[in-house]
Amino acid sequence: MRGARQVSEPDPVDDAETPVPAVGGTDEPTPPARPRRLSLLVWLALVVFGVDLASKLLVVATIEPGEDIRVLGGLLYLTQARNTGAAFSFAEGFTVVFTLVAAVVVVVIVRTARRLYSTAWAVALGLVLGGAVGNLVDRVFRDPGFLRGGVVDFLSVFGPDGRYYPIFNVADSAIVCGGVLGALLAFRGVEFDGSRSGATAPAD
Repeated sequence: MRGARQVSEPDPVDDAETPVPAVGGTDEPTPPARPRRLSLLVWLALVVFGVDLASKLLVVATIEPGEDIRVLGGLLYLTQARNTGAAFSFAEGFTVVFTLVAAVVVVVIVRTARRLYSTAWAVALGLVLGGAVGNLVDRVFRDPGFLRGGVVDFLSVFGPDGRYYPIFNVADSAIVCGGVLGALLAFRGVEFDGSRSGATAPAD
């Protein structure tokens, strides 16, 4: 019909080019990533190793084998003993076996540290790592020989010469404390990344 106005239809919208707003808005800040606890583990392990090494050197230099020094009113005795077994003189005679076990423990902890975000686990593993390295150094470098060296123990509680409780050292104490803490964390379901088993929220 002459003179009739033609109404142009709108161009179809290309859905592929239409921006889709992000869920929750685009202006929300991204939560900061939780830092790894590797530095805490390393520093704690170094402190334990340093204290353990210094105390052993001091004991060897100042206390004769078989000598007992009474301190804290008899609650603690300082002595010098050599342990070829595990912590607290357990299973003596298996020095090489425990040396290899300690080396494996060190390697496992170092590998685990790459996915460590939990402060509590960093403390537990740092204590075990420092103690394991401290006793491992004794087994490698002390007499009677490589991998068979006797670990220097010098703390005897409640009586001399391990009368009531096996003689131990700083490394033994760190290993036991770290192991107990690790067992508690595992019992509570706390993972290395700080989350709990079956949960997504970190339990640091």
